[in-house]
Amino acid sequence: MSDLKNVQPLADFNWDEFENGTNVNESKEDLQKAYDETLNKVSDHQVVEGTVISVDKKEVVVNIGYKSDGIIPASEFRYNPDLKVGDKVEVYVENQEDKKGQLILSHKKARLSKSWERVNAALENEEVIQGYIKCRTKGGMIVDVFGIEAFLPGSQIDVHPIRDYDVFVGKTMEFKVVKINQEFRNVVVSHKALIEAELEAQKKEIISKLEKGQVLEGTVKNITSYGVFVDLGGVDGLIHITDLSWGRVSDPHEVVALDQKINVVILDFDDEKKRIALGLKQLTPHPWDALDPNLKVGDHVKGKVVVIADYGAFVEIAPGVEGLIHVSEMSWSQHLRSAQEFMHVGDEVEAVILTLDREERKMSLGIKQLKEDPWETIEVKYPVGSKHTAKVRNFTNFGIFVELEEGVDGLIHISDLSWTKKVKHPSEFTHVGAEMDVVVLEIDKENRRLSLGHKQLEDNPWDTYETLYTPGSVHTGKITEMMDKGAVITLNEGGEGFATPKHLVKEDGTQAQLGEELPFKVIEFVKDAKRIILSHSRTFEDVKDDVKPAHKHTNAKKSDTPQINNVVAGTSLGDLDVLADLKAKLEKGE
Repeated sequence: MSDLKNVQPLADFNWDEFENGTNVNESKEDLQKAYDETLNKVSDHQVVEGTVISVDKKEVVVNIGYKSDGIIPASEFRYNPDLKVGDKVEVYVENQEDKKGQLILSHKKARLSKSWERVNAALENEEVIQGYIKCRTKGGMIVDVFGIEAFLPGSQIDVHPIRDYDVFVGKTMEFKVVKINQEFRNVVVSHKALIEAELEAQKKEIISKLEKGQVLEGTVKNITSYGVFVDLGGVDGLIHITDLSWGRVSDPHEVVALDQKINVVILDFDDEKKRIALGLKQLTPHPWDALDPNLKVGDHVKGKVVVIADYGAFVEIAPGVEGLIHVSEMSWSQHLRSAQEFMHVGDEVEAVILTLDREERKMSLGIKQLKEDPWETIEVKYPVGSKHTAKVRNFTNFGIFVELEEGVDGLIHISDLSWTKKVKHPSEFTHVGAEMDVVVLEIDKENRRLSLGHKQLEDNPWDTYETLYTPGSVHTGKITEMMDKGAVITLNEGGEGFATPKHLVKEDGTQAQLGEELPFKVIEFVKDAKRIILSHSRTFEDVKDDVKPAHKHTNAKKSDTPQINNVVAGTSLGDLDVLADLKAKLEKGE
């Protein structure tokens, strides 16, 4: 009350003006002017510092000492989830007063105005900064750093491989700026870099305590096509795919799973490069050492084809125990083939042990031994003279190779294809893959080859021709082929003969032509060579010679003059020699 007594009224206050409302405007202007002088002077598009006076999920209210407070969306502070009342923040003045008289501020633009300088400073000073992970992108994440969209590669999120990127979206994390492209204003940040230094010290300590042969427990952190990475508690080691199992492994997922805890043995490590080679299979005995001691050559085993090549197939009869079936042991056939013709990877097969070396850990197997070797009893199934149907496999200039059954091959010589037809090349007679009837002529057991014939399935017509086409006999034939040296005549009784041009002269002096059918006299027959020499001109010349008187040679002795049979004369080189000798003797006699 004492204070109230000391309050004195203004001496010059005009109560009448106040009550009548006169001169009020002037008082308001004065008051406004006095009030404005107590506030900060701000202008649009200016960056100023303000104080947070209120924070909720949607908005942050900031006081910049202006006549009204500014409201900023809370999303602009996502990078700083620890924002609280009283914090100083930079804001950008968008508008001193909008239509509603509201001060419009932006924290994002304030950050952007100096963000490029801050990012460069953070890189230079290796400063730890905060950023907000906005979304996923190809190969990594987009991070808000000082209002700039920076790139966080997937490999730089953590020291461990990331399986689910989406769990990081919306999180605020600490980063280091690791790269800046000044030209394109691209920024790359890393979270992994913050923890690597600490892990490096841990790795050195762990590696210093490692020993070869030491067994440790680890956790499977990554599985690749070539092996498995295991976390040993701060340091990683690699189990190569070949050290996962004694058996063949095509996919490491068959042996281990992510996050699985496993015991591993240290095979080797490198202090400098900090590489640790681990083994899993070494914790179990080698399968060869556990192989049945009673297993021996000749025993039958079953297994699965794990690898196949042209030369053979590897069959796993127990995990880590394999035997090779060479392609030559897959069939009794001697034809070169590929193993893929007989089996495929994954096939379950039965085989016979051919060799077994426990020290070298090698085994050879065979499957053809499951069947009887057809050559052991070849004389029983394919005796000489027996008839069979064979399949043509391939040709040579001298004959046809055929297969009677798997592993039993034979050769038909070109001369054994036909009694009458002259075959220049086997391809004229048949084709590969065709079936042929054959007869066994000879057995070569040592070389596993049969001599076969095809023409022997029919009677030899030359046996008949020998009695039919005797020298001097006359037969009707048709000229079926003309050539420079003579003509081929097909005889009506069968078979073909040959006549030289001088033996094709007809009685009227003209030459016989293709297609003419004429009588021919046999002047030579050679069964082994399958040759019949014919003459048309002899059919009328010999008749004339028979009616002419014989010439007398008074000075020549009868014994000195060889008798020449007209049937054979002039038919061969031998006959020409006889004529030459005769002429010489006659000249001497004269």
